[in-house]
Amino acid sequence: MTTNGFLILFMGLLFLFLGYMGVPVAFALIGAVLIVTSFTPVSHASMIAQVFNGMDVEALMAIPFFLLVGDLMTSANVTQRMIVLSQTLVGHLRGGLAQVVTLFSMFFAGISGSSAADVAVLTRSVAPEMAREGYDKAFTAALIASAATMANLIPPSIMAVVYGATGNVSIGGLFLGGVAPGVFIGLGLMIYSHFFGPIGIKHRRATFAQFTEATKRSAVPLMIPIIIMGGILTGWFTPSEAGIIAVAYILIVVIPLLNPKHFPHLPRDFALTGLLYSIPLITIGAASAFGWMLAYLRGPAVVSDWIAYYAGGDPHLIMLMLTGLFIIVGDFIDAVPAIIIFMPLILELTKSTDINAVHMGVVIITTLAFGLITPPYGLCLLMASKFVHVRFSQAMMASFPIYIVFFAAIAFAIYFPEIVLWLPKQLLPQSVGCFHNPSGAGWICP
Repeated sequence: MTTNGFLILFMGLLFLFLGYMGVPVAFALIGAVLIVTSFTPVSHASMIAQVFNGMDVEALMAIPFFLLVGDLMTSANVTQRMIVLSQTLVGHLRGGLAQVVTLFSMFFAGISGSSAADVAVLTRSVAPEMAREGYDKAFTAALIASAATMANLIPPSIMAVVYGATGNVSIGGLFLGGVAPGVFIGLGLMIYSHFFGPIGIKHRRATFAQFTEATKRSAVPLMIPIIIMGGILTGWFTPSEAGIIAVAYILIVVIPLLNPKHFPHLPRDFALTGLLYSIPLITIGAASAFGWMLAYLRGPAVVSDWIAYYAGGDPHLIMLMLTGLFIIVGDFIDAVPAIIIFMPLILELTKSTDINAVHMGVVIITTLAFGLITPPYGLCLLMASKFVHVRFSQAMMASFPIYIVFFAAIAFAIYFPEIVLWLPKQLLPQSVGCFHNPSGAGWICP
């Protein structure tokens, strides 16, 4: 084994060792990097600077504002209106509350971009009602965790912001590209709940008047995704500015109209968001330093050459191999550091083969979203099982059949790029490499 290969292996094993000893992920990454740096010509000061360089990315400013949007909507209890709307639409179906969980997650994903916020809302509002109707707690936890993953695909997605910022890929293109697999997962969960989930209590179909009333009550908060995506697609503002506009809309319109008594609690919401943002921010910086050292040791080049050799240049096979890698990686570490650490490898393979950068990003994000419900890490599954008060092992067993939905969604994202990229090509063509037709109107797309 070469010196570089030994250092890469040592750095990886050291990170895993520190992690399993209970050291927080960010400090385990920094510790592993600094120890390995001692065996290279690179100075420790430059590596500490790389930690701050990883955080000093303007596009990442979108994250705290999207987190604040989700927290304000949750703490101000505005989300209850969207839950009622979901009930009027699908509450009468077999396993009605299970269907409500999935549909609400699709609505809320268009507001918060955070799976953790989705889990927190559903476990507090819908899970108690599911328990009263006799739903198995393990199924409830597994379904809520699985549905919450859609927040990473349906825009705005925090994971897409991180991927776009670190990989220099259009964030708007990733937002739009994630819609197809996100909706695919949502429909898959609804079909699974209908045929294989608990029956629940049969509810009467909502009347048109009830649906109209629920729509009116939900109209104000449901304007948020329209504001965010509308502004990005028209070029009026960047994703970071979209987050600011969404927060301003909630403070000026949503809360005064729907819950004016919440104003005294706003300082707590802002402080909590800052605390929540500090966790991924330090991890982003640490992962950036780890990824930089990995690239310095030529790890991505070696792995990309190996994958390209065995895949024979086949884009589908390359993405399948990357999917296998990220399914394993997602079992052990969070998606954000995984994206940053392996971004040099992803970029190497994207450039060396005929794969659209947005398509590759959507496939990777879909795969890492699946990692949120796989053991032993499975953050969403851990949170849901804790809040629903069921053992993690039971929730894990209940989630295994749902994996079929995610495997199908990943395969769909890989083998049907024309569907995944259809929305970006229609609404933001430049994000996927399209250019104006020099001889006439319209766009030419590669």
